[in-house]
Amino acid sequence: MPNRATIADDTDDQRLIRRFRLRVRGVVQGVGFRPFAFALARQMGLSGFVLNDNAGVLIEVEGRGADGFARMVETAPPPLARIDLIETQEINPSGMAGFEIRESVAGKSATRIGADAATCRQCLDELFDPESRFFHYPFVNCTHCGPRLTITRSLPYDRAQTSMAGFALCAACRADYENPLNRRFHAEPVACPACGPKLSHEIDDVARAIRAGKIVALKGIGGFHLLCDAENQSAIARLRQSKGRDEKPFAVMLRDIAAAQVFADLTEAEIALLESPAHPIVLATSRDRLPEAIAPGLKRLGVMLAYAPVHHLLLAALETAGRVPVLVATSANPGGEPLVASNEDALRRLEKIADLIVTHDRDIVVRADDSVMQMIDGAPAYLRRARGFVPDPVDLGSDGPSIIALGSDLKNTVCVTRGREAFLSQHIGGLDNVEAIRFQRETVAHLCSILDIAPDTAACDLHPDFRSVRLAETLGLPLIRVQHHVAHIAAVVAEHRLNGPVLGLALDGHGYGPGGAIWGGERIALDGCDWTHTGGLKPLPLAGGDKAAREPWRMGVGALHQAGRDDLARAVFSGDPMAEKLVSLFGLGMRVGLTSSMGRLFDAAAAIAGVRRVQRYEGQAAMEFEALVTAPEVLEGGYRLDGGQLDFTPLLVHLAEQRVAGSAAANLFHGTLIAGLAAWIAQARAAGGVTRVALSGGCIMNRVLAEGLSARLRAEQCEVFLPRQAPANDGGIALGQVAFARHVLENNKQQSEEIETCA
Repeated sequence: MPNRATIADDTDDQRLIRRFRLRVRGVVQGVGFRPFAFALARQMGLSGFVLNDNAGVLIEVEGRGADGFARMVETAPPPLARIDLIETQEINPSGMAGFEIRESVAGKSATRIGADAATCRQCLDELFDPESRFFHYPFVNCTHCGPRLTITRSLPYDRAQTSMAGFALCAACRADYENPLNRRFHAEPVACPACGPKLSHEIDDVARAIRAGKIVALKGIGGFHLLCDAENQSAIARLRQSKGRDEKPFAVMLRDIAAAQVFADLTEAEIALLESPAHPIVLATSRDRLPEAIAPGLKRLGVMLAYAPVHHLLLAALETAGRVPVLVATSANPGGEPLVASNEDALRRLEKIADLIVTHDRDIVVRADDSVMQMIDGAPAYLRRARGFVPDPVDLGSDGPSIIALGSDLKNTVCVTRGREAFLSQHIGGLDNVEAIRFQRETVAHLCSILDIAPDTAACDLHPDFRSVRLAETLGLPLIRVQHHVAHIAAVVAEHRLNGPVLGLALDGHGYGPGGAIWGGERIALDGCDWTHTGGLKPLPLAGGDKAAREPWRMGVGALHQAGRDDLARAVFSGDPMAEKLVSLFGLGMRVGLTSSMGRLFDAAAAIAGVRRVQRYEGQAAMEFEALVTAPEVLEGGYRLDGGQLDFTPLLVHLAEQRVAGSAAANLFHGTLIAGLAAWIAQARAAGGVTRVALSGGCIMNRVLAEGLSARLRAEQCEVFLPRQAPANDGGIALGQVAFARHVLENNKQQSEEIETCA
């Protein structure tokens, strides 16, 4: 029999053994969480198990020091994991020995899949290591990198639920996949040349085509790119002609930061964005070492680093002594249609654009364009949110009903809520063709399926003719219609989780206002679902309707006519017979619609200053005007406040009278614009005392305007909130729609004009 001392020691040992159950929620599947937990438990000498289920990852650990396991998980998770919550519960020890990884448990999903991630350093090393079985294999990946959302059909995230299901693992890959200590443990896309997907062409053949000035359509992670040599002017010109993209800027792709710095003057923050797992396109100051045709009239360049193994292989094959290879890399979407993602579509839709079409046999389940970002006011901001960030949700701060929002007809995205999370889809684009509408429906179905959500309510825009509204009306759900500019402000309020009253400026191209008014420069007071329109920009004549958005000279002529200065309109636009005709028609009493749009105000000023009279793409005049700014200046008396209306007529007349052009005009316009908007906010503050200001709308993507106005407002003791988790443009509208709709439902505002049941 043991002596008393031994009995006492055994009892003390038993008291030190504890067991904990951990529920880990967030992006915790497909990121190496199970092998991480396995290795950590073994390191700490703990027994138990880990498994994936539809709520995330479930872990049970037992042993001495088990209480410290959760702290280790929280402080040093796998690189791609995003932990939202760790729920810890102490349970009775079971006495089990060893730690094991158990099979996934199916059921109703409450977890989510991670976003696609750029090739990690370890996989890159293997890609170029002749001793590795992954040498020059264009699909190398592991749990720290590679496709996620774009190959996933449903959850839990297991190989059988992805487009890799048809590729049986070879013995070597199976050994990696089943080894908990290997970084490819349950990396669902894992494969090698012996068992995985294959390219339709050799990389050397693709490189030869690009060197010869050819245009190549290359299938990647979320769709096809159109590629050509970014230093070959004739190739760029052919690409523009064949794609029908006259002047809209192209992005360029480079191998690494050292290569990117040859062509762009990068800040530390921009480098961090470029090298983040998402590898987005980042707008950075150009060093003017590429042809003007890449980004005509602009001073910033869209830069992207290679993010898929095939990109790295191609750029390596193009590298020669003394020359850094740089590629134009633009989405393969002919005629404004959605991104091409399937082999069949590529052969059908790209044959007249590309000289060589390079496919592979791993299906893209979810197409996703490249994300586009810039630094604004010291932090990243989206111009387009897609690959690398979707489907990461926006945390709304509290649980609520499940709502689906259909967004706007331009830069469309859709959004679905689940509990406290709002899932904004990838960029869909303009809903002006059959392919785009099909893509939107496909996105709605997949988003609801992968999140296992059946929404209770739908939200949409007020515009009666929007295609997004028509889809919302077919869903058979109670429908909440949200005014366009209120949705812009509501999106910012939602992502920053602001409660109580907020002042908002929604500055964009156009949106449907009450009674059919064409809004676009609005001051709005918002508190939950209670909103008041407290002012707008002075409306300008919209001669020609939609044509005015494509032909800024119409806005310039209309603005000067409204100011009673037809003489200036004739002088500024002399030699243009169409402008002369329009002035004459105004003189004969022609009536046209009016718009308070900030975008159209930019167009009027740019046209008067001689910057841009006809636009080849949306926002061209404003972008080129911004590019000319060197040091913003304020024109004394350049704006007027009349009640709640902000009027920049004096500024426009001054530009015309004094023939101010180029940088001088850009400086004066932007500086006076910032001063006028700040005074407009000060007027509203004086009336209501609200100091929190939300800025949104497509014009807030103008960095000079956003940063200048933010600084001015902060100097006047305002709290300023900018869009960070969704684009300021219409790509963020769906987020605002669901946020506003939740407030409507939660406050039981069931007025017939806000909610109607659609059969």
